[in-house]
Amino acid sequence: MLTAEQVMAAQKANVQTLFGLTGKAFEGVEKLVELNMQVAKTAFDEASNAATAALSVKDAQELLSLQASFLQPAAEKVAAYSRHVYDITAATNAEVTKAAEKQLADAQGKFLNLVDSAAKNAPAGTENAVALVRSAVSAANNAFESVQKAAKQAADVADANIQAMTSTAVKAAQQTTTRGKRG
Repeated sequence: MLTAEQVMAAQKANVQTLFGLTGKAFEGVEKLVELNMQVAKTAFDEASNAATAALSVKDAQELLSLQASFLQPAAEKVAAYSRHVYDITAATNAEVTKAAEKQLADAQGKFLNLVDSAAKNAPAGTENAVALVRSAVSAANNAFESVQKAAKQAADVADANIQAMTSTAVKAAQQTTTRGKRG
């Protein structure tokens, strides 16, 4: 049987985990806000410079050349921004997942200890029921590990896709810029 101290210890651990996960989530949000503030400040400065440069243009060819010179850096910045957002969210997700996995492992260990304790005090003939519970916990562990592996593979595929999209966007912008300068 669970004692009052065990229940309180479990509740305390759950509250600490909750606040730890909330702290991790806030850290991720803070990083996103900081990134967005940097992007907004840089965009404002660049817009000011672009407007000044556009006002000094003397003909249409110079305007097209100026436009082309802004295209490639803009595409590269969008790609870099997307990558930063992805990195922040992936890191935050990894920290939350790690904490959840630890909590789950602790809970499973405590549950198995409870089953063992109950089995020691159980009447004769209940060995099959204890084995069934242990088997169910093992099956749940295996299912959880399979889901984790599938999620990691999906994250790896998403990461590869983001890398490919970033590379493609930057190359397309470079080609467009090159064509614009030749035109």
